Amino acid sequence: MAVPVWGTGPDGMTVDVEFAGQKLTTVVKDGHWQVTLKPLSASSEPRRMTIRGKSEMVLDDVLVGDVWLASGQSNMERQLGPRGGQQEILKWREEAAAANFPLIRQYYLPLKFADAPVEDPLGRWSVCSPQTAPDFTAVGFFFARDLQPAIKVPVAIIHSSWGGTVAEAWTSAEGLKPLPEGIVGNQRKHQNAPSKLFNAMVAPLAKIPVKGVIWYQGESNSPRAVQYRTLFPALIADWRRVWNQPEMPFLFVQIAPHKDQVPEIREAQFLTLAAPRTAMAVLTDIGDANDIHPPNKAPVGARLALAARALAYGDKIEYSGPLFRAAKPEADGKALAVAFDHVGKGLLAQGGGALRGFTIAGEDKQFVAAQAEIRGDKVIVSSAAVAKPVAVRYGWAKVPEVNLGNAEGLPASPFRSDVE
Repeated sequence: MAVPVWGTGPDGMTVDVEFAGQKLTTVVKDGHWQVTLKPLSASSEPRRMTIRGKSEMVLDDVLVGDVWLASGQSNMERQLGPRGGQQEILKWREEAAAANFPLIRQYYLPLKFADAPVEDPLGRWSVCSPQTAPDFTAVGFFFARDLQPAIKVPVAIIHSSWGGTVAEAWTSAEGLKPLPEGIVGNQRKHQNAPSKLFNAMVAPLAKIPVKGVIWYQGESNSPRAVQYRTLFPALIADWRRVWNQPEMPFLFVQIAPHKDQVPEIREAQFLTLAAPRTAMAVLTDIGDANDIHPPNKAPVGARLALAARALAYGDKIEYSGPLFRAAKPEADGKALAVAFDHVGKGLLAQGGGALRGFTIAGEDKQFVAAQAEIRGDKVIVSSAAVAKPVAVRYGWAKVPEVNLGNAEGLPASPFRSDVE
């Protein structure tokens, strides 16, 4: 991608920018200047950028690689190191001690909200090391750690997230305009007012050429889960418009099992996969029923990295657990055959034993526990209590007890065939 370099200064001042054999000159107008470097080859060689105006600014140790935006609420905001009142991230000390990854960088944005879009993100860069890794977003750290060796170019994470925030706060005013009246929350509490976080923590990043987005949010929208079916795709479309990348990969995390998280929020996220070039990391196997911040973050980053390799880099790999496609009655009408996408190398019960988490209902819509059996690339679901089943659900609970996955070790998403 072409690389913009921009800043501010007094009108009429000449600005020279020099980097990687390119030298560009411009003049400050209306207090601003910008030049655009021609697309650069990826490079792990630390190089110097020099910017000259009335004075000289020298930036050393500049790499050329791929930039990923990591955003959302507290499960993305949570750093690798300790945080008061929360469980420690599993094995964080060992992970930090081994984090000598100079090809991984983080740009951290401070928590800010604004009534109108602002220009300067006021962030700070850090190079990944045992000293700095504890301050990286944990999910972003594991994502970059797994992705960078696979793509063999430097990876930067822009960390722009805030705990307890709603999706409409991260969406621009323009992006919210087409939504039905009443779908946007009426909260006016600081950062959760519509577009406030977009203005301060997304809009200033719009000039940066990003490869894609990793997103972990939805807990705060769970009480309005059905509305999230519309709101979340609108956010994705909005960010793609802002970056002028209609197919920018957008990889998100499905909300983990928790006593306060209704199944409808996971369904809303599952339905968002209808948007092109999206992927979802399912966490049914690593949640914590009593902690909204499950401490096992390494698999989250790993699953997002698999999705990035497939969607952003074209690797021919399985990157998702099984996703519900259709349910049809068997010939005798006594069972339902459930078909899935992302079967991979085969369906299986994770950990062995019988499949768990399936329920079925007849025309009376009374769901009962069901027996489920894998036959080839389908799951056959039945119950002696339901003579002619018409609907099937899987993992339809706040804390689902489930074990369907594929041979690649990726869990199936909860679903219901009777989506309303």
